Amino acid sequence: MTKLFSTIVCIVFSLSAMAQVMPLAPRNQIAAQTPAAKSQADNPNAPVLKFESTNHDFGNVVEGPAAVFEYKFTNTGNEPLIISDVQKSCGCTTPDWTKEPILPGKTGKVIASFDTKGRVGSFNKTITVISNAKVGSFPLTFGGVVIAAPPTTEPNKAMNEIKIQNDAH
Repeated sequence: MTKLFSTIVCIVFSLSAMAQVMPLAPRNQIAAQTPAAKSQADNPNAPVLKFESTNHDFGNVVEGPAAVFEYKFTNTGNEPLIISDVQKSCGCTTPDWTKEPILPGKTGKVIASFDTKGRVGSFNKTITVISNAKVGSFPLTFGGVVIAAPPTTEPNKAMNEIKIQNDAH
């Protein structure tokens, strides 16, 4: 048992000494060496996302229905554009997007849907488009002010119907 412990200690010290002697490559050089990390920025034919607008102001919206905006874009690059994901900044936002590859010169869309229920007040949100474009991560923003919905008269209507039914008997 003592020999096993001694062997493990020797191995640990040997590896530690080797780490001090052998300089490690900086993190960005290691990433650049992996094929998956090769950036499209160096590819002159890479797809390019060209949005009509990257920011939307809803202004004042009434609480209740979702506030929805459609960001339209064109692939101005020379290779098919593939959106792999659209990341949301919070649970109150639901993104949707063109799922099939967008050929050069063709258009697609990214839809942002913001749930206004219970969110009275101003809001500023971001969704991030992840793709194989020259710029792989692209933020889209939207905001506005949710105005409280007017109180509903439905409960009073129901109470009146019950009263009328009771009076009839």
